[in-house]
Amino acid sequence: MPKLPIISGIEAIKAFSKVGWIPHRQVGSHVVLRKEGSKVTLSVPKHKELKPGLLRHLIKAAGLTVEEFEKLL
Repeated sequence: MPKLPIISGIEAIKAFSKVGWIPHRQVGSHVVLRKEGSKVTLSVPKHKELKPGLLRHLIKAAGLTVEEFEKLL
């Protein structure tokens, strides 16, 4: 299993937006991302660094691999 980088929520939002995930709404300090044609939403906390488990979950839910995500950073 590849090691995940330690990034902030804002950096994750920027990376996901490169592959079509757009901010749909914001609930408190969490930004909800949607992708055209997908029923899945991603809820990214904007106020802190993402823990590895949450980041891995977001990457998997977005349909990406860790290697693909690292290239987006």
